Amino acid sequence: MTTVQIEAGDRLDPIGSPRARLTVLQSSPSCGLDRFAEWLGDVDVQLVRADLGEPVPTAAEVGHGLLVLGAELSVYDDERAPWLPAVRDLLAETSATGVPTLAICLGAQLLAVARGGRVQVAAPPGSEAGVVNVRWRPEAESDALVGPLLQPWQARRLTPQPAMHDDAVVELPRGGVWLGSSAMYPYHAFRIGSAWGLQFHPETSQETLRQWAEAAGHDVDTVLAGWTGQDEALTQFSRGIAEQLVALVRSRADEGSFVPA
Repeated sequence: MTTVQIEAGDRLDPIGSPRARLTVLQSSPSCGLDRFAEWLGDVDVQLVRADLGEPVPTAAEVGHGLLVLGAELSVYDDERAPWLPAVRDLLAETSATGVPTLAICLGAQLLAVARGGRVQVAAPPGSEAGVVNVRWRPEAESDALVGPLLQPWQARRLTPQPAMHDDAVVELPRGGVWLGSSAMYPYHAFRIGSAWGLQFHPETSQETLRQWAEAAGHDVDTVLAGWTGQDEALTQFSRGIAEQLVALVRSRADEGSFVPA
């Protein structure tokens, strides 16, 4: 994807406000925007390939929102991925200064550590690979990102989503709001300040999940079994996450401020 640079006031939306800009930080060639590339259409996307040596922006440079993607890295892999300290610093600042921020998988783990939480490498009970049911807590019902999406699943409070990880958040930052869990791991979704951490992968397609399973040596049929018959539900909720993020980013651009629910 082409990196888009926008000068302040350079582009206007139809009502005359500056067009919203979202910075996407990618740390691995195999963990890109995937299905989100289609669903983020109402904002200008600035893609930063940290894994290719592009510098991590400052909070003042991200525009109106930030999306941090996953990678096959540990949150503590600073020697292997020397840009990670800058990502942690960026997440600490955007989450504390009202910038709508979505951090996925490794991104969620980086967010947790950046704000004082704790991540365990190779956490028990082991690898979580495939479609998992995310169980939403009561706190999620009024949440600005996921709350508007939960009504179709209100009776069970369960939504299916792809997951692929070995490390896990084991302690939320002080002030973090616990939003959702899976049967295997408790902290699948949380909010801290204006940032959300999601251990699952709403951006991921079935084909990408297949590729990850093959690369990790998992049994592909087992990993993909949970997708069968659930494509519509998976797509509906995943697309909803992208659209809610866009709404929050646009609100930031329109109003110049953001206060999470």
